[in-house]
Amino acid sequence: MKEKLPIPDDYAFHWSFLALNNDDLKFEASSIVVLPVPYDSTTSYRSGAKEGPRAIIEASRYLEDYDLELNCEISDVGIYTLPELDPNVDGPYKMTERVKNVSKATFESGKILAMLGGEHSISLGAISAAAEVYPNLSVLYLDAHGDLRDIYMGSRYSHACTARRVLDIVPVVEVGVRSISKEEIKFYESSKSNNLDIYFYERTASTRHWNVTDVLDKLSENVYISLDLDVLDPSIMSAVGTPEPGGIGWDEITELMTTVCRGRNVVGFDIVELCPPAGPSSCAFIAAKLAYKIMGYITSINHKR
Repeated sequence: MKEKLPIPDDYAFHWSFLALNNDDLKFEASSIVVLPVPYDSTTSYRSGAKEGPRAIIEASRYLEDYDLELNCEISDVGIYTLPELDPNVDGPYKMTERVKNVSKATFESGKILAMLGGEHSISLGAISAAAEVYPNLSVLYLDAHGDLRDIYMGSRYSHACTARRVLDIVPVVEVGVRSISKEEIKFYESSKSNNLDIYFYERTASTRHWNVTDVLDKLSENVYISLDLDVLDPSIMSAVGTPEPGGIGWDEITELMTTVCRGRNVVGFDIVELCPPAGPSSCAFIAAKLAYKIMGYITSINHKR
């Protein structure tokens, strides 16, 4: 029997995405499972990504359940928020394994994973899990940086090595890259026909050097989306660990997400690298809005194909 508390439910703030009451929706009945991972041990510039999940979840309570574009209340599909994953482990590899274990259990339950970071290194765990559950998986990797170093600051599991490690498992399509090392370029040039495609974000006047159809064509049947918020233009997303000038705007990112969710089976996604101390609180709200949009695109478009 559930314990009766001295605070009415409509007075309470439930610490969950959209402030939804987890008691009203059990894990088993949900379609989407939110996994907060407050981890940033390999951060190399501005620390604070560990505060990202809590900031996104707190900001999400101010979102409208109803989405004008999709003409539905996305939350009706069932969104369940797990407790924060304890980051106290022995190094980034151990954290990757912890994320993998929780993510795999989520995927095996038939849920869509929505992971909130945290630094980008955590994505490897979720992707590893997805690859073991879903055949023919590829990763859409949105980032201002290549993340293709083999080792960085003594670790092969640094946030700067995440895409390189993912490539050991599944094909990767990178979008939005505008900062990359010579080492990474050499690796890319030698790997063009080996499961790696990069769409660099460059502009001449108003012409974009990539289009969403090209990106979609490179992705396999099942897709996991990994989205580092620094892929966005700092004019709308300055609160990131390693900001880069230029970048994708709101309309561009939502167009890409819609296209991918319409054309492929998106099994899960993550939004990482929000660094609340480095920018205005509006950045957490934008991150929450983007997460909710992606949830809606996956459930209202992808699953009705």
